[in-house]
Amino acid sequence: MPSAPHLSALFQSRRNPAARVGAERVALLREIGRLGSISAAAKATGFSYKGAWDAVQALNNLFEQPLVISRAGGAQGGTAVVTPAGEALLAAFARIETALSQVSDQLDAAMAEAGAPASALLWSFGMKTSARNMFRGLVETVTPGTVNAEVRLRVAPELAVTAIVTSDSVADLGLVAGREALALISASSVILATGEGALRTSARNALEGVVVAHETGAVNDEVTLELAPGKQLVAVITRSAAEELGLIVGERATALIKASHVILAVD
Repeated sequence: MPSAPHLSALFQSRRNPAARVGAERVALLREIGRLGSISAAAKATGFSYKGAWDAVQALNNLFEQPLVISRAGGAQGGTAVVTPAGEALLAAFARIETALSQVSDQLDAAMAEAGAPASALLWSFGMKTSARNMFRGLVETVTPGTVNAEVRLRVAPELAVTAIVTSDSVADLGLVAGREALALISASSVILATGEGALRTSARNALEGVVVAHETGAVNDEVTLELAPGKQLVAVITRSAAEELGLIVGERATALIKASHVILAVD
């Protein structure tokens, strides 16, 4: 019978299964700081180019201050800079993982003695969500109703997201002003609009931004808007709709999201 593999400790900051900052993303962040390029860091860490950009977007959306600032470039390509907030995260992870290495040796010995498999402790670490967009913020207001309540989440100084959830969910999640929470939004729930002037729409969220990426597909396109510094939103729309709207990188667009399509989560 083969011996059980040695248990090693890797620190992961986790607010819920959707909001994870683990070793792979930290390694990517570290390489961005060293190489000054997201594409070069992706190659160094085994990420695909798109996967690296997605990870950077997720990291920036989960923290109050962006961890990476990217700048468009010319013939030589763009650059990326790890912000002081990102450097602080890297330093914290390094200190914690050093301390955990000693704890893991002790835990490994204890588990081997007890005959307990390491997998029993680690099964939940890879849990993910299908929601493409995740924003962390503070509950700003809760407007109660008989059946549903309106919750306004401030995710950046100039950006807020409104959700409609049941009154029972408000109570179960403990949603009160000042409470930290996550807003989860499926990319397919985002409607994009272009044009000058204020839009008249029933969607509770009308978030203006700049198109920073547009990936075309045979049926659907993926469009990324920057809503605020370090805060990006991804929408998946049909190829024909993207052509009709004329979505071009650098142009402005508005993301329309029904409040009932915003899912809130807490620790």
